[in-house]
Amino acid sequence: MPTTKKATKTKKTAAASSKKSSSASKAKKASATATKKKSTSKPSSVKKKKSTSKPSSVKKKKASSAAAKKSVNDIWATGKRKTAIARVKFSPEGKGDILINKLPLVDCHLAKDLRKIVKEPLVLVEREKFFSWMIDVRGGGTKGQAEAIRLGIARALVAFNPEWRKELKAAGFLRRDPRKKERKKPGLKRARRAPQWSKR
Repeated sequence: MPTTKKATKTKKTAAASSKKSSSASKAKKASATATKKKSTSKPSSVKKKKSTSKPSSVKKKKASSAAAKKSVNDIWATGKRKTAIARVKFSPEGKGDILINKLPLVDCHLAKDLRKIVKEPLVLVEREKFFSWMIDVRGGGTKGQAEAIRLGIARALVAFNPEWRKELKAAGFLRRDPRKKERKKPGLKRARRAPQWSKR
């Protein structure tokens, strides 16, 4: 009988210790969940700050949309000749101003006869004193640049008014001239020029 009493006592003490350990683990879990809630509650303040910054982005979007509306009427065209590339920006509001590389046509690097080449499409359509042009030209020589600008202007005019296409095409202003300098060949002086043949 005394042995059974001891066994029951040990069982009771084990059960009590297990209860204590379970209660301690529950308390730890509760404290951990409380700390988690605190850590998760911080981003809400951050979110509130972000929400306050939204109106600035909305203002930027409105400004960009207004700028886009202003530039809707602008027409862009590209002209090429040899290795010259001309990027032409055309706006219907203007008095015939032509800027080449941020300089007026009179003060730019092109000679008088080349300036005439630039204006040929406008003269043909009788719109010399209308519209405004912003042109950026790179590469090639002055003659190639002038003809590249002419092609770009002609393409922009057709995009603005398709009825001018017949006149401009008949004059040859809408054709991209594919001719380029032929490369030098080995054993020759130039592309085709062979050295003079000598008998002795």
